[in-house]
Amino acid sequence: MIAAPRPPEQIENDLRRAEKLEWQTIFWVMISVGAMSAAMGGSQAFKTAWIEDVLSLLAPIFFLLSRHVEEKGETSVFPYGFQRAGTLAFFLSASALCAIGAFLLYEGLQSLVTMKHPTIGSKTIFGHQVWMGWIMSGVLLFSIIPPVILGRAKRKIAKSLHDEVLFVDADTNAADWQTGVASIAGIVGIACGWWWADALMASVISLSILKDGWTALKGSTIHLLDGLPRAVDSGQPDPAVQELISRLEDEYPAYRAQVRATGRYLRARLEPRDKPHLDRETAKRLMSEKSWRLIELARGMRSETDK
Repeated sequence: MIAAPRPPEQIENDLRRAEKLEWQTIFWVMISVGAMSAAMGGSQAFKTAWIEDVLSLLAPIFFLLSRHVEEKGETSVFPYGFQRAGTLAFFLSASALCAIGAFLLYEGLQSLVTMKHPTIGSKTIFGHQVWMGWIMSGVLLFSIIPPVILGRAKRKIAKSLHDEVLFVDADTNAADWQTGVASIAGIVGIACGWWWADALMASVISLSILKDGWTALKGSTIHLLDGLPRAVDSGQPDPAVQELISRLEDEYPAYRAQVRATGRYLRARLEPRDKPHLDRETAKRLMSEKSWRLIELARGMRSETDK
């Protein structure tokens, strides 16, 4: 087994910091989910916010799992190693967000069309009848504070690590206050007798989930298809990668540079401009059966320190 590449010490420190933040996120989200479950009432906006909190566990779990897997070295079965585990985690979490966001949007719109009137009961606390809507609003206020703080901390580290899963997780955490405010607005709407406010806020929250999921799904698909690596904070082609391609093609004008992302790492290769693919005769000599499948034969370049 060939060991996985070791990043610089500063990057390793950021990775350890990111892992701690993700464990903290899981801890606080589980507390929030538990508190919201205990206060669950008839508000659809509250239910949608609760589902979003449950979904927010996916990204930190996927990040921690991919960190464990990507540190494994190359094997005979996985000759390129496991650095793309993060990209796979990125795709899975984005797919889940899209699916759940679409389902919740359907539920919210259905409630609006059918004019479903939500009901929130009361509960006796210390001998006094308390409307559950106020308790739900208090729980929501509590639930949005830790993710916002953690999201801001993760956003900076995600840029340093060029980690899409961590960046999406940071964006989701930082936007949680919008979900909380929308849910509280829906509950207040019920208190005012506006039955439609709750379903409307639930639809708004689900649109936010669907938007985050769709953006992440596009980015993860680009990486899985070996598209030009994107910057984590904009979704646009990474300027550092474009600079690398330009320098490679300036230094080797007879070749065309190709760069793809392997997790947070990059793999670059030079392809001859006159013969971009392996000729059929060479392929037949190397691979007697189904030689048409062999279109590339690349040799790794040694760095100056290896010479």
